[in-house]
Amino acid sequence: MTARRAYPSDLSDARWALIAPRLTAWRQARTDAGVSGRTPTHDLREIFNAILYVNRTGIAWRYLPHDFPPHATVYGYFAAWSKERIFAELNYNLTGLVRDHHGRTIHPTASIMDSQSVKTSTNVPLSTQGIDPGKKIVGRKRGIITDTLGLLLAVIVTAASTSDNTIGIDLLDHATAAYPTLTKTWVDAGFKNRVVEHGAQLGIDVETVTKDPQAKGFSVVKRRWVVERTLGWLMHHRRLVRDYEARPDNSASMITLAMIDNLAKRLTTETTPTWRYG
Repeated sequence: MTARRAYPSDLSDARWALIAPRLTAWRQARTDAGVSGRTPTHDLREIFNAILYVNRTGIAWRYLPHDFPPHATVYGYFAAWSKERIFAELNYNLTGLVRDHHGRTIHPTASIMDSQSVKTSTNVPLSTQGIDPGKKIVGRKRGIITDTLGLLLAVIVTAASTSDNTIGIDLLDHATAAYPTLTKTWVDAGFKNRVVEHGAQLGIDVETVTKDPQAKGFSVVKRRWVVERTLGWLMHHRRLVRDYEARPDNSASMITLAMIDNLAKRLTTETTPTWRYG
């Protein structure tokens, strides 16, 4: 790695050791296949650090500090890793390690589902945006499903006009493809009959959890607080406060990347200051 002053978002040696094997294998496979036709020269750790820098700070790619590899190169790697689902693989592997660290089985049986609507930037194509009439937001909607520890099992990004039912069905399909052990999920009232019926077809009991109508003001909702906390974790990454990605799949990768950052720190018991407090 090039000698430079470290940024707070940089990977430590311990966290890089968790991620390096998959990225190194990916690069070697491409080299062996003759992809790109030339020998890579940029350090993989520096490229991943640059992507984390964008994810954590929210800057545009071309505003990357000059002590990182060129921004076009960094984005090229991000796009390739997103397209080839490298981020999804890393998240899957690290999720299993964290669950094992907490004394859980590697494959979860229970999950929680939720969605979040966010505004989009001006570069996002209109064809991938929509209006969430309930929240009065023009932008995109993120659907996530987590385990009972709040670890990300699946994520999809759609236009904000997409119904929670449609998102819920797709999330169940994605989650059960990766984790066929799932038998239970908790949802809010936005995920209605179609999600329940689809869950039954997959062998998953979908239970709707609603807020106590007698409770006034804020109250912790059974089970659902876990996924809501995960959305809070994700918001520590400024790139996710608004959706800046031209492609929905790249937007999903940015969410997955934020979770990879969280998982690696859990495994190494490290912390990084949040953008709110320095």
